[in-house]
Amino acid sequence: MKVAVTGASGFLGGYVLRELAQHRDVEIVAMTRRPLPAGVAVREVAINLEEPPADAYEQLGRPDVLIHLAWAGLPNYRSTTHFEPQLGQQYRFLNNLVAAGLPSLLCTGTCFEYGMRSGELLETMPADPTNPYGFAKDALRRQLEFLRATHPFKLTWTRLFYMYGAGQPATSLYPLLMAAGQRGDRSFPMSLGEQLRDYLPVTDIARNIVLLALRAPNSGIVNICSGKPIAVRRLVEGWVAEQKWDMQLELGRYPYPDHEPLAFWGSSRKLAALLGSP
Repeated sequence: MKVAVTGASGFLGGYVLRELAQHRDVEIVAMTRRPLPAGVAVREVAINLEEPPADAYEQLGRPDVLIHLAWAGLPNYRSTTHFEPQLGQQYRFLNNLVAAGLPSLLCTGTCFEYGMRSGELLETMPADPTNPYGFAKDALRRQLEFLRATHPFKLTWTRLFYMYGAGQPATSLYPLLMAAGQRGDRSFPMSLGEQLRDYLPVTDIARNIVLLALRAPNSGIVNICSGKPIAVRRLVEGWVAEQKWDMQLELGRYPYPDHEPLAFWGSSRKLAALLGSP
């Protein structure tokens, strides 16, 4: 089986490539404009998603599956560039591949597609995004569903919740804490930390993406999450304890984000049904 990956040089992309490399029957093709992490045997193809060639599917080697991770402009969730011009560019690229014969597609969406809804979030709930990033992702999913009416292909849309791990962009919570600990800081400024979120290590997220792409194509919307809400304060305290740092949390230094509810997490029941309980 040949699997192509867009966004291969990004944070999640590197982990997806390494996870794919564990499957000996998979030939990996990486679409990227930046150097890839060492140690993964892949064929690299330089294609600009914003201006893709007409024969992009041929250049990618006519893959059996595309894992589509590429998305620019993060973590600025409020930027209108997510839907103008990026939404159109994303759809044109994927439409080009499907029209050329791509049989199976897995795209990564976001939990922000659920909007400001609190509590447990299930795939059967209607989307109600309240920021440009969530809106653009959900709009792309809807466009792809319409496309299937004229060009049938298998589609899995994964809604990602929160991830953490080595190599994450420096402005995220986990790398900020790791950097503070490595400097020997005695305190770490954060919010009050009572907000409930759904976190998974990036290795688990990459593994679930790969397994869905290989074993459960055409699964529709699937949450990739733990299904277990955790207070951010408790999460950070756990990371500090793992590292055995003498560090105090400076709680209440920052306000809660206003683009997300105070408490929300994903239902992982569909994911478990598709792949089996961990």
